[in-house]
Amino acid sequence: MIELTDIKKVYKRGEEELHILKGISLSVQVGDFVAIIGPSGSGKSTLMNTIGLLDIPTSGSYLLDGVATQNLTDNQLAELRNQKIGFIFQQFNLLPRLTAMENVELPMIYAGIGKKERRERGHEMLQLLGMGERGHHKPSELSGGQQQRVAIARALAISPSLILADEPTGALDSRTGEEVLELILKLNQQGNTIVLITHDHHIADNAKRVVALKDGMIIDDYRNDTPKSPVQEVSV
Repeated sequence: MIELTDIKKVYKRGEEELHILKGISLSVQVGDFVAIIGPSGSGKSTLMNTIGLLDIPTSGSYLLDGVATQNLTDNQLAELRNQKIGFIFQQFNLLPRLTAMENVELPMIYAGIGKKERRERGHEMLQLLGMGERGHHKPSELSGGQQQRVAIARALAISPSLILADEPTGALDSRTGEEVLELILKLNQQGNTIVLITHDHHIADNAKRVVALKDGMIIDDYRNDTPKSPVQEVSV
């Protein structure tokens, strides 16, 4: 699914060079659940943006689902991103003027899906996330947990090969955060490949694999072998 080879990212500030990623090589298989952890400034967000085709590395190669990305144009990158990747963000990133349904439909518009199919798929996703009765509500009329459920429905709307989650529980209280984590675990059980950025070791402990970053380099990469408690029943 993901094949990063010697990825480096350098930003220039005048004559100064900031080396953010320092030769990252990482493979993620289909159906895996990888948590990327590390302190602030370790390069987590830059790595996430690279995997999500939101940032172009200075050097190195990246294969996403078998597609070489390093020589693609901005339009080609956007098309590949819209086809392959669903994003879940800490701050939900829902458009405030749109309803929950319209927010879920948005990536399908970019993907060129027709209105009838968008509406049917959007309703199906909201139903799966327990938000079927909230489709006409705007984000300001929803709780944080409900907004994150809408954001997850949006991420699933295009049936992506890969789900990228950036601190998905960071803006939620602990109980709601646990509910969202259960949803993410259930998605992985259903076959979705998930890469999750987190500073929370409890969240990371629920992933199948943990990759630790420090100063732009991978310092640890291990699989979680300790059995987890069964995932509770959730509406996904």
